[in-house]
Amino acid sequence: MIAVQERRELVGRVLRASTTGFDCGTRGSRIDERHVFGSFVRVPIAEDGTMYALGLIYAIRIDDDPLARELVMASIVDNSALLDQRENRMVPVEIAVINVGYTQHGEIIHALPPRPPLSLSEVELCNAEEIYTFTQSFEYFRLIISAPEVPSDELLAAAIRCAAQIYPDDRDPARSERYQFLVRSGRKLATLLSHDLKRLSRVLSLIKPR
Repeated sequence: MIAVQERRELVGRVLRASTTGFDCGTRGSRIDERHVFGSFVRVPIAEDGTMYALGLIYAIRIDDDPLARELVMASIVDNSALLDQRENRMVPVEIAVINVGYTQHGEIIHALPPRPPLSLSEVELCNAEEIYTFTQSFEYFRLIISAPEVPSDELLAAAIRCAAQIYPDDRDPARSERYQFLVRSGRKLATLLSHDLKRLSRVLSLIKPR
């Protein structure tokens, strides 16, 4: 059962959405470790909190404004102007998310959600328990591989690396849950990408334990 009562790390609020994914927004000054390519996020798709779409961040776009354009063109830029632009001005940031599953009454389903989230819904980071439970199955790989609008190879690798961080590590691979998770991920990728060995090699190289 996924816990939903603990304090959550807010990523942003939904700007536009569909069943395949959504864009959320936040202020440029709020960009931090929560806004990372390949991070697992969730957003409510039922007002009573019984359903959440689960997704992966696949793009982060920082828009400009007239002042930013002026600063870029200037030959010398004062540090105070840079700090003001980055910390105080309302520079919008858009974060694109692809849906890879959803929860319904605590049960995880590895498929597209039945409905999109509403505008201005809060997008939050998934916690370690949610990521661990969700990644016990690799069926979501298919949604990423078949998605035309995302950099699927890099996103697959980033999501796997992100998930691996919440698995316990050990110097002995035979005892390390993290290492075994990476091995299982690689085997699933080998099955799904057996028709494209060049692509498979590329993804495996990105998740290979260092």
